[in-house]
Amino acid sequence: MADREPVAEIDPQFSSGDATPTSWAEGRERLERAEVYWISTVRPDGSPHVTPLLAVWLGGASYFCTGPDERKARNLARNSHCVLTTGCNALSEGLDLVVEGDAVRLTDDARLWHVTDAYVSKYGEDWRFAVRDGAFYHAGSLSETDSGAAWVYEVAPTKVFGFGKGETFSQTCWRF
Repeated sequence: MADREPVAEIDPQFSSGDATPTSWAEGRERLERAEVYWISTVRPDGSPHVTPLLAVWLGGASYFCTGPDERKARNLARNSHCVLTTGCNALSEGLDLVVEGDAVRLTDDARLWHVTDAYVSKYGEDWRFAVRDGAFYHAGSLSETDSGAAWVYEVAPTKVFGFGKGETFSQTCWRF
């Protein structure tokens, strides 16, 4: 998927008077560099589920992996809508990002190899996966109850919000 250039809008209601929209180049760069993300999904009873995970930004989308029996995978099987967040846990600095989209399972082995290469590049050799049968496999994770499979999901954003903090506060919305 090619990285699409979104339309940027600033929300004056939640921004300082002199705020301007954060550039998509800065937002994308922060998504590429972020080490920890949080994913929000919806449980079958409608209640939220939030958990941290690792992800890579590649070609205009976020990619993450999870075991097929984990809560987030079971939630996404019923409702693909999700939110990925990342940012800075300080009030006076940084840029917090919220990615809205649908998580779609990626099963094409050639594309999965591309994603696993991005994991190794970003997180190091501990995150090198083998690819087979439409899933990631991590060496040493096999047990009698765990096949070692990790499903990979792609989240192409429909909207991304950027919350700039510091002397000037801003809320930018990028629409794709």
